[in-house]
Amino acid sequence: MVTTSSTSAVSSSSATATQTAQQTATQQLLTSLNAGSGIDMNALANNLAAASFASKIDVLQTQSDTLDKQISAASTLKSALSNLSSSLGDRVRQGDLSAQPQIANSSVATATLSGTTQPSGNYSLEVTSLATSQTLASAAYPAATSTVGSGTLTLHFGTIASGAFTEDTTHAAVDITIAAGATLGDVANAINAKNAGVTAYVANTTDGAKLVLKGASGSANAFTLSAAEDASDPGLSSLAWDPATSGGSQLLTSAGNANFKVDGLPITSASNTVEDAIPGVTLSLTGTNSGAPTQVSFSDPSTAITSAMSDFTSALNEIMAELNTDTDPQTGDLAHDSGTRALVRTFQGLTTTLIMPNAAEGTPRTLSDLGLSIQRDGTFALDSSKLAATLAANPEAAGAMFTNGLYGVFATIDSIARSASVASDPGTLGGSLARFATQKTQIADQQSKLSDQEDTLRSQLQARFSVADSLITSSKSTLSFLNSQIAAWNKSSS
Repeated sequence: MVTTSSTSAVSSSSATATQTAQQTATQQLLTSLNAGSGIDMNALANNLAAASFASKIDVLQTQSDTLDKQISAASTLKSALSNLSSSLGDRVRQGDLSAQPQIANSSVATATLSGTTQPSGNYSLEVTSLATSQTLASAAYPAATSTVGSGTLTLHFGTIASGAFTEDTTHAAVDITIAAGATLGDVANAINAKNAGVTAYVANTTDGAKLVLKGASGSANAFTLSAAEDASDPGLSSLAWDPATSGGSQLLTSAGNANFKVDGLPITSASNTVEDAIPGVTLSLTGTNSGAPTQVSFSDPSTAITSAMSDFTSALNEIMAELNTDTDPQTGDLAHDSGTRALVRTFQGLTTTLIMPNAAEGTPRTLSDLGLSIQRDGTFALDSSKLAATLAANPEAAGAMFTNGLYGVFATIDSIARSASVASDPGTLGGSLARFATQKTQIADQQSKLSDQEDTLRSQLQARFSVADSLITSSKSTLSFLNSQIAAWNKSSS
């Protein structure tokens, strides 16, 4: 579209220049012959055409310039909100604004907040065993491309104790069809394609290629592998395994649960990732410390929260200053914009907005509880004493306001920033920007139409003035002839 318009404009400009040059040459010729009206008809046509549309063009240009300022101001506000949300999110993700779990013996486990509750206090942790998964390795084959026979392999799931397998009848067995000519690698692919909770791969060991099967962790995820081979294409039974009949060399690791104690209370888990054994904490068990419990404690985020709230208040004031400038009744570019006004109202109610609706009564639930207040001029201030009192009385609840959950400081600002970007909502900055862009396009179309109308009028005036100039030239020629005749008559009479 842009290329076509530009080309059209260049062509139109060239044609106009040629026409102007021709008309100027004609005018000069008439003047040199002492003919015509003596008036620059081309300039007169241009001036009259321009004057006819000047006021309309000026109005449209003023409207266009105003829209440019509005678009720039709204875009700046939208970008500032987005940057605040992004920066706040990055700050929260550092983790020091909430009470983070710390494990004295880091080789035993790592810990993160689960988000279910804000933890506090101290806990002891003793890990006696880690969760393991059953791993089998087949007998060695010359290569991964070695054929294994054909038939059907079947996975059965259950538990293994004292060399005996007890099948879990609620866990359906899985059949894997092995076609004639299948290689060791083909068997691995066929098992993986079933997505049955057992993965397979071919390990090229020093003894040769081996099919390795690995199940999910936990004692209830043990498995056996049976084979019904095609009698005409035997060999598949070499891959079968059962604890009661197969050699122990195929079993590399057994399926087992993690066993550990929190504050001396025994807990078992099929996975090494354990949620809420300590309230609000996800443990990832990595080692054992039988007989030597370690301590799980939580950091104090008070200093970090105080610093973050100071930075947050400054950032809010930068946006509020921009809003005050943009909405000034006399000079503001967005003084009458609904989206900007809605944002001002949102900021005016920010300190009392309930940002922790699930928090217990009496605990911090608003930004006002964290010491944030709004002044008469619309700017924000931080009451450090009030913030310190909140942190001293409810450090865990205050820390919970600085997480990546559904509620809290970041979630609130992020929601405001996202809402301001919704172009389909006329009551937001995004809606205002969409409206301004539409109006800008409409004005550009009107300017283009006026330009075309001006060109048309100019051409019409030039044509009319050319005819008039020709008539004047003819009249002057006739007058000159008559003057010559009269002079001749007067001479002959004398």
